[in-house]
Amino acid sequence: MNPIVIQSRWTPVVLLVLSNVFMTFAWYGHLKHKTASLWLVVMVSWGIAFFEYCLMVPANRWGSATYTPVQLKIMQEIITLSVFSVFAISYLGAQIRWNHIVAFGLIVAAAGFTFLPKD
Repeated sequence: MNPIVIQSRWTPVVLLVLSNVFMTFAWYGHLKHKTASLWLVVMVSWGIAFFEYCLMVPANRWGSATYTPVQLKIMQEIITLSVFSVFAISYLGAQIRWNHIVAFGLIVAAAGFTFLPKD
């Protein structure tokens, strides 16, 4: 891969978003297929999760050149909540209420402390 792409501070973010899309489908996509047998759901989810790992591992490896492990984890959690919110609304038909938005905002605010200067 091009060293400029690997060194970009946005590459891990993009890879984390893409990996979370795969993982969200692996963990929650089966909820629309409740008649499918559990063993089949587990196997399909495991297969989808393979692609999540193919994106998550490089995101963390390359991201560690720019971000601390804690910052990478915090970013991943915020991305997970963002991807899941879109997924829940668009794929599962869930309703996001005001208290969900407030809770998400508080988590984002708390995560912001991770990126404050070290001084």
